[in-house]
Amino acid sequence: MKMLIDFLPIAIFVLVYQMTKDIVLATAVLIPATIVQVLFTWWRWRKVEKMHLVTLALVVLLGGATVILGDGDFIKWKPTVVNWLFAVAFLLSPLFGGKSLIQRMMEKNLTLPAAVWMRLNLAWVVFFLAMGAINIAVFMHFSEEVWVNFKLFGMMGLTILFILVQGVYLARHLPDEKKTIHSTGTDSKEK
Repeated sequence: MKMLIDFLPIAIFVLVYQMTKDIVLATAVLIPATIVQVLFTWWRWRKVEKMHLVTLALVVLLGGATVILGDGDFIKWKPTVVNWLFAVAFLLSPLFGGKSLIQRMMEKNLTLPAAVWMRLNLAWVVFFLAMGAINIAVFMHFSEEVWVNFKLFGMMGLTILFILVQGVYLARHLPDEKKTIHSTGTDSKEK
């Protein structure tokens, strides 16, 4: 359910755009939809992730500029700004507390060597930088409609692909069950 709530404002944005072909109107709907998303998240879980707050601030700022000035270019910059802010946060995170941001998010579920955590964190930095650059390329070289579709489907697809590649990388570094069985002298069938 939480993932659905995360994508609801952008889905509403795309739906309104597809119905009207008006990016200013779609942005005018996106702003309150994002506010409602954050308020609902707070009401339901009594916690709002920093990502949602950053996104809300940029939607209000850049979306507001889009609506007030009637210029869709402002909202088109939001994905790039969000992705590049995340790249900076991931890049600088080891300087604050010694752990990478990805390690802080995943270490409760995974035990990995420090070097693997750092490579994984760097991969996210590169991913966020690339996503920001790809967003610029799409909105500068393709139609507005292509950008709107890329915003929902392309970015989501690239993110899922990156997470799958990350999973393959992580699988190489997870403890080997056979090694664990041999080192303990027990077999899972005996239990």
